[in-house]
Amino acid sequence: MDPRKELEKAVEKTISKIERYEAIAGPIAPDNAIGRVSRMDAINNKSVVDAALRKAKERLAGLKRHLDLLGRPEFGLCSKCKSEIPFERILLAPESSFCVTCAP
Repeated sequence: MDPRKELEKAVEKTISKIERYEAIAGPIAPDNAIGRVSRMDAINNKSVVDAALRKAKERLAGLKRHLDLLGRPEFGLCSKCKSEIPFERILLAPESSFCVTCAP
C-alpha cells in the first residue's frame, strides 16, 4: 500500500463529499410556503448536513496535514507520546494527531 496514493484518494473523496454537502446546505428561505412541519424538518436536515460538512472539512484539513508530513520523521507519530500511529488510524481519523491511547 502506497501511503501517498491512499491519502490522495482520501482527499479526493472528501473534497467530493464537501461539494455535495455544500450543494444541499443552502439556507431555508422564510418565504417558502412549505408548511410548518416541513419547514421544521428542512431546518433539522440542514443542521445535520451542516454538521457533516463541518466534520468533512476537519477531515480534509487533517488529510492535507498528513500529506504534508509524509516523508518527514514526525509522520505517523503521536503528538503526545511519540509512538507510531497505525496508518489505518490516520486514514480513519486524520483530524487527530494522537494515538488511540493518548486521544482525548
